Amino acid sequence: MKIAGMIMAATAALSIAGTSALAQQKTGLVTRIDRISGTISIKDMPDGTTGANTGAATEEFKIQDGARLNALHAGDRVTFDVSDTAGTKTITKIDRAEAVTKIDKKNDKK
Repeated sequence: MKIAGMIMAATAALSIAGTSALAQQKTGLVTRIDRISGTISIKDMPDGTTGANTGAATEEFKIQDGARLNALHAGDRVTFDVSDTAGTKTITKIDRAEAVTKIDKKNDKK
C-alpha cells in the first residue's frame, strides 16, 4: 500500500511540474499582432527545411509582457519561448531573428 501511495504522489508531482515547466523554444514568422489584446499570431518555421513553410500552421499566443510587441511587426522572423499554463499558450520570451540570406550561407561554407 505504501509503495502505491508513493507512486501516485510522484505521478501527481510530475504532472503538475510538467504543465507549467514545459517551455519550448521555437522559430516562426509573425503574421499578425494585436497590441490591444496582447496576442500575436506566428507561423511555424521549421529549421533547415526549404519549402516546408508553405503548409505550416499559424498559432495565436498570449504575450507575457505586452510591451515586447512594440518592437515587432508582421513579417518579422522571431525566436520565442512558449509556456503552456492552464491550457493557454503564453510567450515568455521573444526576439527578432536575424535573416540569413543565400549569400550568407555561401560565405559560411568557405
